[in-house]
Amino acid sequence: MSTFKPFPMLIFILKACIFVSLVTVKATANETIEIGAIIDLNSRIGKEQKTAINIAVENYNHDRRNKKQLITVHFRNTSKDTIQDFFTAEELVEKNHVKMIVIGMQTWEETALIADIGKRHQVPIISFVTASYTPELVQLRWPFLVQMTTSSLDQINCTASVVSSYQWRKVIVIYEDDMYSDSSMLAVLTETLKGHGVEVEHQLILPQFSSLSDSREVVSRKVVKLLQKQSRVFIVLRSSVSTANHLFKEAKGIGLMGRDSAWILADSLADLLDSVDTAFISSIQGALGIKNHYAEATKSFRYFKGQFQKIFRSEYPMEDHSEPGIHALKAYDSITAFAKAVNSLGTKSSNDSVLMKNRILSSNFTGLSGNISFVNGVLSHPPTFRIVNVDGNRYNGLGFWSSMFGFSKVPVAENGEIIGVNGSRIMKFSMVKWPGELKRVPKGWAMPTDSKPLIIGVPGRTSFEKFVKVETVAETNETKYTGFCIDLFKEVLKILEKNYTLPYDFEPYDGSYPDLVQQVIKGKYDAIVGDITILAERTKYVEFTQPFAESGLTMVVPVKFDRSNKAWMFLKPFTGNMWIATGAVLVYTMLVVWFMEHQSNPEFRGQWKDQLGTAMWFTFSSLFFAHRENIKSNYTKTVVVVWLFLVFVLTSSYTASLTSMLTVPRLEPSVTDIGWIKRTNATVGCDGDSFVKDYLRQVLELQNIKNISNQDDYPKELESGNIKAAFLEIPYQKVFLREHCNQYVVAGPNYRFGGLAFAFQKGSPLARDVSEAILILTQDGTLNRLEEHWFALSKNCDNVDPTGETESLTLGSFWGLYLVSGATSTLCLLFYVYHLFRKSRQLTGAFRDNIVHPSTDQSFWTKTDGIIRYNKNDKPTATLRRVTSARAAGLGVDERADSRKWHLVSPSDAAQIFDGSSQHPQLAIELGSSRSD
Repeated sequence: MSTFKPFPMLIFILKACIFVSLVTVKATANETIEIGAIIDLNSRIGKEQKTAINIAVENYNHDRRNKKQLITVHFRNTSKDTIQDFFTAEELVEKNHVKMIVIGMQTWEETALIADIGKRHQVPIISFVTASYTPELVQLRWPFLVQMTTSSLDQINCTASVVSSYQWRKVIVIYEDDMYSDSSMLAVLTETLKGHGVEVEHQLILPQFSSLSDSREVVSRKVVKLLQKQSRVFIVLRSSVSTANHLFKEAKGIGLMGRDSAWILADSLADLLDSVDTAFISSIQGALGIKNHYAEATKSFRYFKGQFQKIFRSEYPMEDHSEPGIHALKAYDSITAFAKAVNSLGTKSSNDSVLMKNRILSSNFTGLSGNISFVNGVLSHPPTFRIVNVDGNRYNGLGFWSSMFGFSKVPVAENGEIIGVNGSRIMKFSMVKWPGELKRVPKGWAMPTDSKPLIIGVPGRTSFEKFVKVETVAETNETKYTGFCIDLFKEVLKILEKNYTLPYDFEPYDGSYPDLVQQVIKGKYDAIVGDITILAERTKYVEFTQPFAESGLTMVVPVKFDRSNKAWMFLKPFTGNMWIATGAVLVYTMLVVWFMEHQSNPEFRGQWKDQLGTAMWFTFSSLFFAHRENIKSNYTKTVVVVWLFLVFVLTSSYTASLTSMLTVPRLEPSVTDIGWIKRTNATVGCDGDSFVKDYLRQVLELQNIKNISNQDDYPKELESGNIKAAFLEIPYQKVFLREHCNQYVVAGPNYRFGGLAFAFQKGSPLARDVSEAILILTQDGTLNRLEEHWFALSKNCDNVDPTGETESLTLGSFWGLYLVSGATSTLCLLFYVYHLFRKSRQLTGAFRDNIVHPSTDQSFWTKTDGIIRYNKNDKPTATLRRVTSARAAGLGVDERADSRKWHLVSPSDAAQIFDGSSQHPQLAIELGSSRSD
């Protein structure tokens, strides 16, 4: 019987308990959450993404606050076969039970396939590719897709703003297609550019690189077709690095990366400039890039950058650069968003994929790539783009663009605060190195060269050869181009040659003007040099320069001489206002003269009717310098002198104007308005090769129209009566009337158009340069000199007014004289009234001192002598007298009255009293109006 040993058994049981406890604790402490990452581990982007994801996971797992849950990442490499990537994602979900998949594919095709798996298994899928659809549609079709990108609309607006800033009017859009792409992004870009006045001339759709067996041949064949287009502004809206690499090599080989070309890289390529090789950079020298901006000065970024560079250099020593790009930052932020969601849900809820997806979409924090918050499955914070210029082995930063501020030299802070942004809608960055080392802004156009000059169409059939004339020299059989338009174009070339040369060839076109414009639209001609009228319909298809002559349609008719006498012709030299003003000044002057003369001048005395008649006669007779009345007052003489000067000027002007009206034959149109033409269905003539004929039929509704092809035929047709009127554009009308000045006149209204100008293909930058040159020629007088040279007056037309009308004289020519006359009369009147007032006060003082209270020390005769001498200057209207008692008795005056009492009597009584009798001494003081000095 064996002996029982309890001690070893106890030790065994203790060890078992400890083991079970440790296993339980370990399982509790190290509960892991599996996530998957499908990225291109062989590409620079994939390497950055893998490094950033590992750093994010390591930072989370080493955080003491996250001991209950750890994150484990299962990396898978992408395949060239999209279906294989689909099965890879299936395996991660079904075998590894991942709770989230981060996909680093660069095409929407691959992203959409993995998003289907996420929808079926309800696993959140985080993507870094912008969808081709709107965010709302993406959320409906792929509800578990989380896009770590913003809407493509901001990028499109930024691209359109760059194009508009450099005033490029035509662009070519290059786009890499895949099976899940649609035309929405291209359509939005086209409409946005159209809003900026930019036309998309051509869309180059490249097939997906992975679907091509011979990618270089396919890309080369498509790129060569771009040589047939005029635009040299290329926008690479979407492309993979592989496709773009072939694209740029082919474009550079055929000269599309040379002078006057411009390339704009959207963020799908520009964000990769930190990771592509030097061969790729060298093929896009001078290109502009639109990169997503991220803050590099924050503490969190510097810390991450240190970690990233250390790990990246150790794992990928063959890489040239170790700085993290936007793709690394977004990969780090995606893991951070997932980790925050895990912490907020806790251990039990972390397995709920729907809650996990919703918690990720409700994130709101500032990550390394910017603000992380979502609306409809995409980042909601408007991005800030950095405009860069590829130069050398790297790129130079030019500035920033945001939807809120436009272009600026400094960005908006990542938290949304403004840090001194001074935005502008116009790009003002001057330090740009363009393709071909061009020092100026590229024209963005296929500029002419000696081997391929500018083909310019010239009208071969013109009615007025002074504008354009094409003739063949018999001796040399060469075509000769002359005329005002040709000389103007040569002057324009002299200005353009200061910046660049413009090789050109003239080609005559014998068709009509509308057909000639169509040749430019079709591309046969690059431009038209001639008298082309700017019309609204034409501006839709061609680019016009600044007009060098005004344009409008006028009706020219023969004149008839009107020598008939009109009863009221004598009133026509003056306008109505002139007659009213003259009459007002005349009446005012008459009243002033009468007021100052009727007291002291006997010729202006008598009854008021006689006084008024004398004043009127004097004033009216002065119009003919026939007045005979004497003037007493100096004030009146001053008024009359100024009035006579005014009369002299008025009568001279009136006589000259009336003489001109009566002697010069008045030219009147034989047809006064277009209504008569319509009522009588009269025949009219016009240039049948221009737009005028269609305008007369469609707008003015004239039916009986005769084509006239030469300016010399117009007088013949008008004189013979074959046509009653000729419809000419204003420049032609001026030339015609200069040669036939006194035979034809313009009648009816003027139907205006845009003017005469040169025409270029739609979007051509040459039109803008030529317009600037025409403005310079206008300002320096060259245009006027050319007009004087080509459109000089005929010798028989010097100083001849075609209308034969003499204009009436207006008040504006004489208001100064009227003002001087009226002011002089008013001042003299005021001085005269003041003089009367002063004399009246002196007389009142004398009356009180010497008559009412006579001084006792003065004799009677002394007082009488002083009053008489005073009255020689001032004659009152009443008489003061002292009457003796005897005389008073005879006059019925009370004898008891004081012998010193004075009585006020009329002047007639004073004359009766003062009869010279010595028996009745009396004193008669006649107080009258003062004699003027």
